Amino acid sequence: MPILPTDRDPRLVTLRRGGTLTDAHHHLLAEWALGCAEHVLPLFEDRVPDDSRPRDAIEVGRAWIRGEVPMAVAHRTAFVANAAGRGMPDPVKFAALAAGQAVAVAHVAAHDLGAAAYAIRAVGASVPVEDAARASAAEREWQRERIPDEVRELVLDDQRARNALCWNVFDD
Repeated sequence: MPILPTDRDPRLVTLRRGGTLTDAHHHLLAEWALGCAEHVLPLFEDRVPDDSRPRDAIEVGRAWIRGEVPMAVAHRTAFVANAAGRGMPDPVKFAALAAGQAVAVAHVAAHDLGAAAYAIRAVGASVPVEDAARASAAEREWQRERIPDEVRELVLDDQRARNALCWNVFDD
């Protein structure tokens, strides 16, 4: 299921690609997405402690923010992190996909919601089914408390607009 809409919100497209997103705000979105992915990374690392691909992806994302790696490297790293989740139980798989989405923000800023959505799904899948809604809501609130003020309205607007594409995990 695609999480990116066919028509992109120009607020999530960088200035150099014809949108209105500044580099500073792009970096804030990336850091927030990386934080969301890192928060659930133990769900992956506890199950697969010898596989560093999702953790490495988060580090590449931060290196991109610091200007130490080009966007193309970050973009390729997303596929590596995603591959780490193949064949794994849902919490493990979703945690790896959150890391892949987070590092992909370097390429397309709108992947920030993918990181957040997969993190919420990872948490919901990690508890008994009767506790999933509560756990998912707690993770969503944890994420929202950490949205940088400068991009808060943008992220919340985007959550409302793309909630259905993101498995309705942003419902209150």
